[in-house]
Amino acid sequence: MTTASIKKRDPRRRLLPWLIVAFVALIGLAMIPALFRHDSTLQIRASRQGVSLPDGFYVYQTLSAQGIHIKSITPEQDSLVIRFDSPEQSYAAERVLRKLFAQSFDIAHQPGPGAASWINRISLLPQFVG
Repeated sequence: MTTASIKKRDPRRRLLPWLIVAFVALIGLAMIPALFRHDSTLQIRASRQGVSLPDGFYVYQTLSAQGIHIKSITPEQDSLVIRFDSPEQSYAAERVLRKLFAQSFDIAHQPGPGAASWINRISLLPQFVG
């Protein structure tokens, strides 16, 4: 009777590793879009003390009127971070914002999530270059 019960369990034991492999593969497929994201970001900072950041809604309206699609606008620390779907939209927005704000604000591209940011996320100590 023990051999009969072993034979009944045997197909399940052979199936379990394949189920685990399939599960890991599905998780990997779900993570691929996050790994290959190509968001482009601009950061706006006041160039002098005492100058307040522009209103995010005003920036949104101005860029939308120029036909530039914005993914999100968020305040971070002492800056305004604008995310776009493509680098082309980011460069077009930079040209418009530089004309609009002239000398009052510093406008710069933020680096995308690269290997250094992934290493810093999983490491106990931050990685520095130089």
